[in-house]
Amino acid sequence: MGIPEKTMSLCLTSGKLLLRYGAETYRVEETMYRMAKAAGMHNINTFVTLTGIFLSFRTEEEQDLMQMIRVRERYQDLSKVTAVNQVSREFTHSILSIEEAVDKLADIKKASMNYPVWLINLASGIGGAAFSYLIGDSFIDIFPAFIGGLITTLTLVLYQKFLNVKFFAEFLAAVSGVLAAVGLETGGLVQNMDQVVIGTLIPLVPGVPLTNSVRDLMSGDLMAGVARGAEAAVTSLSIAAGTVVSLSVLYF
Repeated sequence: MGIPEKTMSLCLTSGKLLLRYGAETYRVEETMYRMAKAAGMHNINTFVTLTGIFLSFRTEEEQDLMQMIRVRERYQDLSKVTAVNQVSREFTHSILSIEEAVDKLADIKKASMNYPVWLINLASGIGGAAFSYLIGDSFIDIFPAFIGGLITTLTLVLYQKFLNVKFFAEFLAAVSGVLAAVGLETGGLVQNMDQVVIGTLIPLVPGVPLTNSVRDLMSGDLMAGVARGAEAAVTSLSIAAGTVVSLSVLYF
């Protein structure tokens, strides 16, 4: 494999990791452009959507290369986005060779999350409990909101292992979390049901996609911005639908 082909593979791998783990579209395009330029390529063009990456450039021998890859899975792990950005900076400043950069990207891909799963689940429950207190100002309902948020996060991870449809998994997680809140309310442990339901659903709120949607729109990437906004909207509808289904058990 020659230098142009290695450069193409390096740039696409970097872009795929960035897009998969929550980076904005403009960041993915700029990173690939800078890495290809640092490798001596010119006439570089990048185009990124939520599900695909396109890259083309001209080599020093005036040969045109173009390739695209699909991105089928997306997660939220900004620590890996930071790590890929660091590899990109080191490569563009000639600190890393192509081979060294490829090895570092492989290590980033294989690396586990910075925090254990139990800590993430615990933090989701605490976040839901804290947010519910800010909304409802009822100290007694903090614990039910914590339980609901924890169940929501646990069931979301469980459903995503067996379901290929992201939005359906979020719908079922909302159903499970709110049903837990309904159960606690039936047991007399809840005073303000609205506060507990809000805290239960906080872990599902699509904060990163919504933020990236706004940033993409502000940077002029209208297609990616609208697509991310639509993703956040469908997630919100899934959460709302799950909430309605669950509360119907209590009130109908």
